[in-house]
Amino acid sequence: MNSFRSSNPVFRNDVMTGHNFAVTTSPMTLAGTMQKSGLLLAITVVMAAVGWMLTASMGSAGLGIAIGCVIIGFVIALITFFKPQASPITAPLYATFQGVFVGAISFVTSQMFANTQWAGIVPMAVVATLVAFAVMFALYATRIIRVTQMFRSVVMGATAAIMILYVGSFVVSLFWSGVWQIPIYGSGWIGIGFSVFVVGLAAFNLLLDFDIIERGVEGRAPKYMEWYASFALMVTLIWLYIEILNLLRKIASPR
Repeated sequence: MNSFRSSNPVFRNDVMTGHNFAVTTSPMTLAGTMQKSGLLLAITVVMAAVGWMLTASMGSAGLGIAIGCVIIGFVIALITFFKPQASPITAPLYATFQGVFVGAISFVTSQMFANTQWAGIVPMAVVATLVAFAVMFALYATRIIRVTQMFRSVVMGATAAIMILYVGSFVVSLFWSGVWQIPIYGSGWIGIGFSVFVVGLAAFNLLLDFDIIERGVEGRAPKYMEWYASFALMVTLIWLYIEILNLLRKIASPR
C-alpha cells in the first residue's frame, strides 16, 4: 500500500523552444493531436479495467504487477522525454503500463472505503479530474492565465522538485518504510495541504500541455510531435487523477 502513495510526474523540457519546424512537409496538426490523445486515453481506460480486474482477482500478486507496470511506465516516460522522436511507439506503451497501475490503485482505494460514505471515491476522482481539465482549458483558451516563460520555469521547476521527492521517497522506502509516515504523506492537515498543492501543480501542468500543442501546430512541428504532445497531456491527466484520488483518500481517512 505504501508504494502506491507515489506517482510519476514527468519533468518535460520546453521542446518547442529554439526549433524552426517551418520546413517540414508533414506538420503537426490540432486534429491529429486530438485523435492521438483520444487513442491514448482509450488505451489507458481499457488497461485500467485490466489492472482493476487483476488486482481484484490476484490480490497482492496483482499489486505486484501494478508496481512493476508503474516502474516500466516511468522508464518509458524518461525515454520519451529525452527522445520525442520515439513517441509514436513509447506513448501507447506508456498508456498501456500506466493504465494497469491506475486501475490497480483505483481498486485498492475503492476497497478501503467500500462500506463507508466514501464508497464512490473513484467516480468522484474521475469527475474532479474532468472538471479540472475543463476549467484549465477554459482559463487557457480565454487567456485568463497566460503561459509565459516565467510561468513555464516556475511550474516546471516545482514539478521537477515533486518528482525528485517522490522518486527519492520510493528509493528510501526500499530500506526504511518509515518514510511513508512523514506528515506530507499522512492524512493530517499537513498531508492534505501538501496534496492540495500537488493537485494544483498538476492542474497548472495542463496549461503547459496546451501550450505545447498550440505552439507545435503554429510552428509546424514534425508529425511525431502529435504523439509527444498527446503523451505529455496523458502524463499530466494520469498524475492529476492519482493526486486527486490521493487527496480524497486523505480527506476520507480518520484523523
